[in-house]
This record gives sequence, structure tokens and C-alpha cells, in this order.
Amino acid sequence: MSSPSSHGPPAPEVPSAERPARHPLAGPAAATLLLTGCGVLVVQQVQRQTGTVGLLVGLGLAVLPMPFVLGALLWLNQSAQVPTRRLALCLAWGSCAATAVAVLANGWAGAYLIAAQGSARGQTLGTEFATPLIEESAKGAVLLLTMLPLRHRLRADPGLRARSRHRVAATGIVLAGITAAGFAFTENVLYLGRAFTDDQQQRLDSIGLGDAPSLRDYDGTVHTFVLRALLSPFAHPLFTSMTGLGLAVALTTGRRWLARVAAPAGLLLAMALHGGWNAAAGLGTHGFLLVYCALMVPCFVALAALAFWARRCPPRSG
Repeated sequence: MSSPSSHGPPAPEVPSAERPARHPLAGPAAATLLLTGCGVLVVQQVQRQTGTVGLLVGLGLAVLPMPFVLGALLWLNQSAQVPTRRLALCLAWGSCAATAVAVLANGWAGAYLIAAQGSARGQTLGTEFATPLIEESAKGAVLLLTMLPLRHRLRADPGLRARSRHRVAATGIVLAGITAAGFAFTENVLYLGRAFTDDQQQRLDSIGLGDAPSLRDYDGTVHTFVLRALLSPFAHPLFTSMTGLGLAVALTTGRRWLARVAAPAGLLLAMALHGGWNAAAGLGTHGFLLVYCALMVPCFVALAALAFWARRCPPRSG
């Protein structure tokens, strides 16, 4: 007797489980909704601290250094060749999602540390340890999302992994820098808007509305703008680039132990640089300038040299 499968057309396959088709726009729509909600939350939180006029002034001043920062990163992206949609995701994540996490988590951590350690010590621990941990982790989360998909391709082809080191390093710097630039923009809106509001209030308290305002009446705003927009527009990109470079090393190295420790080491280095920068703000003018010249400038020069190294190598296909 012949088997049933030897005669006649084969029986149609019955799917084991019916799975609803996923719409191709579901993921982008969910991301847009999440980032929009975070953006609304951040705007509300900033407006509460600065007022509407301070918010608008902060926006106007914070946007001034952005063309220079983004221009440098887009120049490097000629080597990295990161798609525009991925750059937009990182910029939106830094300016909306990461800042929303920072606003909420920094407030909770600061209140807990002050209650547990006292006002002075709690503020120091919050500024130098909790804030860098929270902010660099929040910024670094999107780097995992955007860089880890490269892992399977690079692991499957060791030759491609060796040829792609320059491009992956540039990718890590670009994605980290774009994310941090968005974060710094929103943070600058807060600090500049708050400084303007404080200066305006002090002027009203001292001289009232009788005299026309002068630049001297807004020393705090000018000082904040010089510090954050002129002296350190690349500070946050420098910090977060350590995380991006750590991920780049983890993706391109052929040594298993280095692949395991590179990303955590990069994140820890980002936190250390961030914490050192925050600590320098409490050392007075001379102490800050010492840290700025002895630590931040050499680190930035080294990162710029690495970026030029990555940029000089022509992009490779694949």
C-alpha cells in the first residue's frame, strides 16, 4: 500500500499560530509618540523654572552654538555615513527623552541624597556622582539601540570587521555627539533661561523699571552663555563620545575579553569626565580654569585627532 504522500497534491500547510501582521510604521509611530511626550514634559518643566520669557530667551541663546557642533559632526559623518533618520532619532532622544529622564531622576536622586547625607554632602554627591551616572546612562541607551545591530554583520565577517574600524569609530563619535548635542541644547535652554529670569528679577528689585536695561544688568546670563556656549559647546559630546567609542571597540575587536569590557569602560569614562567637569564648577574660577586646561582641552584634542584619523580613511562599501 502506498503512503498518502505518494499520490495527489500535498496537503496545504496549516499555520501553527496566527500572528497579526505588524505594520511597518508601528515602530516609528511609537517612537514619535514617546519622544513627543518627553518633549512636552521637558518644555513644561523648563517653563516652570524659567517662565515663558526666560524659556524663549533660553531657546534663542541655546540655538547659537548648535550649527558649529552639528556642522563638525556632519563633517565626520561623511566617513561614518550614518543615515539621516538615525541622526534625527539620536538628536530627538538627546533633546527630549534623555533630558526627561534626567529632569525626573536627578530630582529624585538629589532629594534622596540630601535627606540621607545632609544638604552640603547630598548636593555634592548628586552633582559629582548621581548626575553623571543618570545623564550618561540616559544618553548611552540610544547608542545601544542604534549601534548593536552592526554586531551580527561584523561578527559574521572578520575581514569586514577589520576593514570597518575607522567607520565604526566615526559612527560611535557621530551618534554620541548628536545625542549629546541635543541634550546640551535642552540643558542650555534651562540654564540660560533661568539665569535671564534671575537677572531680570534682581534688576527689578534693585532699580525697578525706571532705567533702561544694560548688559551689566544681565551678568549672570552673559556668564552662563560664555561658559556653556562659547567655552564648552563640545563638553557633552566629549563625555558621551567615550560611550560611543567603547561600543565601537566592542564591535570591532577580535579579542573576546576586550569586547566584554570596552562598552562598560567607555560608559564609566564618560561618567568620570562628566563628574570631573561638574566638580570643577565648585572650585572657583581658578580651579575651573585649571581643570578646563589640564583635563578637558587635552581630552578634546585627543578626540578631535581621533575624528580626523577616522575621517581621513575613505568609506568602504558593505
